[in-house]
Amino acid sequence: MGNSLASRFVRQFGGRAIMVAGLGLASLAGGTAHAAFPDRPITLVVGFPPGGGGDLYGRLIATALGKEIGQTVIVENRPGAGGNIAAGLVAKAAPDGYTILLAMSGNLAVSPALKPKTLPYKVPDDFAPIGLILEAPHGLFVATQSRFKTAQEVIKAAQQKELTFASTGTGGAAHIGMETIKELGHLKLLHVPYKGSGPAITDMMGGQIDMFFATASPLVPQVQQGQLRVLALTGNKRSPILPDVPTFKELGINMTMTQWYGLVAPAGTPPEIVKVLSENLSRALKEPSVQNAIRKDSAMEHDLPMDQFKQYIVEDIANYRKAATPALLKQIGQ
Repeated sequence: MGNSLASRFVRQFGGRAIMVAGLGLASLAGGTAHAAFPDRPITLVVGFPPGGGGDLYGRLIATALGKEIGQTVIVENRPGAGGNIAAGLVAKAAPDGYTILLAMSGNLAVSPALKPKTLPYKVPDDFAPIGLILEAPHGLFVATQSRFKTAQEVIKAAQQKELTFASTGTGGAAHIGMETIKELGHLKLLHVPYKGSGPAITDMMGGQIDMFFATASPLVPQVQQGQLRVLALTGNKRSPILPDVPTFKELGINMTMTQWYGLVAPAGTPPEIVKVLSENLSRALKEPSVQNAIRKDSAMEHDLPMDQFKQYIVEDIANYRKAATPALLKQIGQ
């Protein structure tokens, strides 16, 4: 009887019945596939060489995320062009959640703000934001033997005569940050770009450069060991690790932009997969060992998931566009 009923159903509705049934099975199969994510290792693309820049943060979060999500997260280093090469690769990767990017202010805010036509990707269009990881302040550093003992002394001197400051590259987040301070504080400053912090610090200690402006976290150990002094930090509040160092905001210069790191996937990644990644990232950021590793060098974890992170990126791009004076754009060749 059951078979004759099924036969009449097929005769009455024909191929449509088979198609609907097939779609139902496909839907169930698709749901099962997504529910199983991840069923193989995830690749985290990092735009720095091993041991350099944000690579340490990339490896920290890869280990922590892998522990939470139950799969290995493999770090793949693709350095070059300030992280833009890595971003371009991930933007074109399969949108399945198995290739994600260690995004940062340089490749997802500064470059899109100042030189969007030179990029092989668009922000935020080409990415699905997973979540913010941390923010690290930029700092104004001087040699221990510098005549400048406070940021107020630097500001006063630079309002009267031209001083030199080093950064690790023209058009980078730190360079743009100091140019913003220059504009807001009405300072006379000459930018001297270097290819790394090592040569910049060496010349500063030798007296060729007055100061160095860079992301603070990698240099905190040198400050704690007495090799450098940091006079002021960006951000909205003082660092718990450097409680005696004022923010530029306290000094009357409202420059609060920081160096940030987060995770993004290629645009088109299914929302349920992005959510799995985001929720596990949030759990990883609550781990005391992860928090301690981030905070020990003046950075601070900042859990902003998905759409909140997207809004954060959009606002940061707008901040860098505001900083892009004609003189600055000419300086970076735009």
